[in-house]
Amino acid sequence: MLKQFQAAVVQSAAIAFDNEKTMRRMRSQAEHAKSKGATLVVFPEAMLGTYPKGSTFGAYVGGRTQAGRDEFLRYHQNAIDVPGPYVEELAALARDLGIFLVTGVIERSGGTLYCTVVSFDNQGIFLGKHRKLMPTGSERTIWGFGDGSTMPVYPTPIGKLGAVICWENYMPLLRTAMYSKGIELYCAPTLDGRDSWPASMQHIAIEGRCFVFSANQYATATDYPEGYLNAASADPAQPLSRGGSCIVDPFGNFLAGPNFEDETVLLANIDLNDTVRGKYDLDVTGHYARPDVFQLFVNERAQEVVTTNRGPFA
Repeated sequence: MLKQFQAAVVQSAAIAFDNEKTMRRMRSQAEHAKSKGATLVVFPEAMLGTYPKGSTFGAYVGGRTQAGRDEFLRYHQNAIDVPGPYVEELAALARDLGIFLVTGVIERSGGTLYCTVVSFDNQGIFLGKHRKLMPTGSERTIWGFGDGSTMPVYPTPIGKLGAVICWENYMPLLRTAMYSKGIELYCAPTLDGRDSWPASMQHIAIEGRCFVFSANQYATATDYPEGYLNAASADPAQPLSRGGSCIVDPFGNFLAGPNFEDETVLLANIDLNDTVRGKYDLDVTGHYARPDVFQLFVNERAQEVVTTNRGPFA
């Protein structure tokens, strides 16, 4: 196992509703991170498929507009299939550069969209996906809910790797489930650019005694189509997403960031032994737990709408 390596968090934006241009941007940024020595590269939430910041999709209590349905159609058409061609392209990027790659995407499955994170090893092998369990606020009008079947922590040569998306990080029981799986490299793709976000990342790093890699988009009006209807900001000079990306060690120290200023690639040296040094006095699902008082049950079964009892000869 590689105990010491360099990691990168990419603070950038999707080119809204244009996955081809976004992929080119991601490739350039990943190549830059690799040129600086990065072994792990983490991108923000919803890089492929777009985070429709400020969109209302014509929804109001008791009704939807035709324009909103057309907007959802465009959004659905821009989402990606997992697995699918863009997953293959991301796998090729990881393989070509020899990096571990984690990124947010908008996944299309039938008529439903999911906010998803996909992960790849440095051989270009698709490790799997995590679907956001709990979309926040108006996100629930456009995204479905993930279930416990996609909460993986992957054993890799650089450590145990997993992802928790945006405000899922405020779900204590989800965090506990990830800690119980021994997560060491905790990726937190997000679109939360509030001043309070980095403090939450520090808390998680301390609580889980893990490295936290939080990647947020830094997006401006130029990253969205001309005439894009945006209810989030009346000032086109202000960023629609202001970043705040950071890398935090298991003791809560910022190794890089937070950056609220611009598009950037944050880099930090990682010593995986610090996860063990930290658990000397705090292991929240080990010696610092009290299972005689508190226990958590996690349902990791896929939740199927339709099941049948058809046998092979039916």
